[in-house]
Amino acid sequence: MNLRGFDLNLLLVLDALLRDNSTTLAAHRIGLSQPAVSAALRRLRTRLNDPLFVRQGQRLQPTDYARSLEVPLREVLDHLEGLLAGPQAFEPAVATDALKLSGSDFFTEMLMPQLAERLAVEAPGIRVQMVDLVPDNYVGTLQSYEVDMAMIPKADHPEWVDWQPLFNSSFAVIAARSHARIRGAEVEPGDTLPMDLLCDMGHVLFSPQGNLSGMGDAAPAKVGRKRRVVMSMPSFYGVGRAVAESQYIALMPRQLAHRLAPALGLEVFEPPMPIQLPTICLFWHKRSTHAPAHRWLREQVAEIMAPLNEGEPPLPAK
Repeated sequence: MNLRGFDLNLLLVLDALLRDNSTTLAAHRIGLSQPAVSAALRRLRTRLNDPLFVRQGQRLQPTDYARSLEVPLREVLDHLEGLLAGPQAFEPAVATDALKLSGSDFFTEMLMPQLAERLAVEAPGIRVQMVDLVPDNYVGTLQSYEVDMAMIPKADHPEWVDWQPLFNSSFAVIAARSHARIRGAEVEPGDTLPMDLLCDMGHVLFSPQGNLSGMGDAAPAKVGRKRRVVMSMPSFYGVGRAVAESQYIALMPRQLAHRLAPALGLEVFEPPMPIQLPTICLFWHKRSTHAPAHRWLREQVAEIMAPLNEGEPPLPAK
């Protein structure tokens, strides 16, 4: 297509329609009237020789061609916005950005309360949404704008993903307070749980995917032992509740185990063998590395998470 004579403002309308699937919502997003957006859509259909959207109930469904434009169009507009904006000072007190984080419920306990307090004081207009983690597709969610940053154990990633380490996360064993078998073995909170007990008692496993094995299985296997997983749950808090009300035990990140223990009636023990130490990292798309609000929020997350590495090995170099 020859861009001469093409109204580039139409691309803003198309981007808004692809985000909202509604002429009314798109109009609100970009500050136009609904009739103006409808008129722009008619012009787009003519210039691009495609219906672009078909009505389905109260929503507009993009055609295959329109859907293929969504991500590259957003990237082009982001690039132009950054290119034309020039250097700007970010003022959290007046910012109105909305950002999405993804991670396990570890972060709803260990990050979000402090982040909420900080936002209320320093950046009351910024909105932060915590959404479910998609461990096997965190790259896809970053690429498709479903989330702005993901907090997961260090993993391989494509070259367009940027990252920074937050903290190392060693494991502890949790059990119900005054657990009969553990007390019978004369093991006190803070002691090392014997391997025989660890392998003999039923385990509750944290697994968003519903797996019945995890990284905690590799360490016993190295010495010819195997733990007995009897249940998996998609949240750490659910694991803690199940353990607190049963004779089962669980491996849990050390920091969270000590945070939940008083409220749930848990006791915390050391595992009898070394377990691979995961480094929890913050991942994001490189297109957002220099975005002021994104950078500011990354800094807040890193500051809040930094104390969790006390007592852990030094963080790896990026």
